[in-house]
Amino acid sequence: MKILNTLTRKKEEFTPLHEGRLSMYVCGPTVYNLIHIGNARPMIVFDTFRRYMEYRGYDVNYVSNFTDVDDKIIKRANEEGVDASVISERYIEECKRDMAALNVKPATTHPKATEEIGGMIDMITTLIEKGYAYDAGDGTVYYRTKSFRDYGKLSHKNLEDLEAGHRDIAITGGEGKEDYMDFVLWKPKKEGEIYWDSPWGQGSPGWHIECSVMAKKYLGDEIDIHAGGEDLIFPHHENEIAQSEAANGVPFARYWMHNGFLNIDNQKMSKSAGNFFTVRDICKKYDPMVLRFFMLQAHYRGPLNFSDTLMESAKKSLERIRTCRETLSYNIANSKGGKITEVEKNKYSETEKFVRDFEDAMDDDCNTADAVTAVFELVRFINANSSADSSKEYLQKLEEKLLTLTDVLGLVLDSKAEDADPGETKKIEELLAERTAAKKAKDFARADEIRDELKSMGVTIEDTREGVKWKKA
Repeated sequence: MKILNTLTRKKEEFTPLHEGRLSMYVCGPTVYNLIHIGNARPMIVFDTFRRYMEYRGYDVNYVSNFTDVDDKIIKRANEEGVDASVISERYIEECKRDMAALNVKPATTHPKATEEIGGMIDMITTLIEKGYAYDAGDGTVYYRTKSFRDYGKLSHKNLEDLEAGHRDIAITGGEGKEDYMDFVLWKPKKEGEIYWDSPWGQGSPGWHIECSVMAKKYLGDEIDIHAGGEDLIFPHHENEIAQSEAANGVPFARYWMHNGFLNIDNQKMSKSAGNFFTVRDICKKYDPMVLRFFMLQAHYRGPLNFSDTLMESAKKSLERIRTCRETLSYNIANSKGGKITEVEKNKYSETEKFVRDFEDAMDDDCNTADAVTAVFELVRFINANSSADSSKEYLQKLEEKLLTLTDVLGLVLDSKAEDADPGETKKIEELLAERTAAKKAKDFARADEIRDELKSMGVTIEDTREGVKWKKA
């Protein structure tokens, strides 16, 4: 497995800290609203990376936080006249709903910032004791940026350039700062804001400290991989490194992975531009699996453009894979042969090439675009080399191979017909059987009536040489 490490800007062979185990931290969302499709990209791509490493046999400890203390959460709570925790808990649950719809596996741990305040106070205290941070005297604690000589190593910025451009990149200003580049670790409470007691007075933590503390608690002082969107490289991830390495005395993360930006019709997504879409918005129009598949058709590091045209294309492409699986399922149910034949064994051995291509792509910095291509090559092979005349064992082995690779990509291939409730499914099957009998009796008027009745139920049917197939819209 090779990873393009943001820290070194080189593609490096992945070597875990502990053989057979992988520790990975991925920055999660700030929970003040429904997640948008930009939030969904890192969730999907790093979930896919995790799935692949598990497929490769790694025991993965995957941590992704919820930032549940933030000015935006407080603002929303004040607008609704409720406690901030009401807002954060509401949108944590909504986020989990959207993640489940996109088939993003729950993290090993989903820590919340508000439940880790004690650890943040401890780390800030350590940084003060080591001379990396200072109490400004007004209840604010700042990180002394120039005390960390490697500051800028992730973003590849040097302190001189950063200081020269401080008006553009300074994180939080204040009279008590020793230097423009110093950033906030703890801030005093303001009217209407949530707060906690600390050695520096009542207040709340800065944004950056929470991830350093949660990574340390749930993964250790040094971790294998830290990941997130490229917008987090500076200042968030840069500041995490400064905090963690100064406090813990060891390198923070060995590999850094960052996904590219998501644009809408070649423009930056923003509410003011009217092109801001939540996952919930898109999933009203498209199957969530279409959105996931769309995200995986491009390499995670590159920019990705979202449009209806591209989503429609992704929908059709995913349908090809689903149709292949549906045909396999039908042929398995109707196969006359039992055991795999020698000819079929030889045919089946040819599918190993597609698995190798898939693994080579994923081993090359999680290249899901090429991995998807390998899946389509397998689909073409299955379509050309199987039928209801094939043995059941051969068909089942082909289905298992297809499902194994698509499961790594997190794609659910079950059709919506299979998701229908049992009672409705039974009625549909009975109507299809009656239609088949009507056609055999040349009662085409009745057959057409049944087709129309099924259509009114949202069911489309297709007559194929293997028999009648149906789907529920």
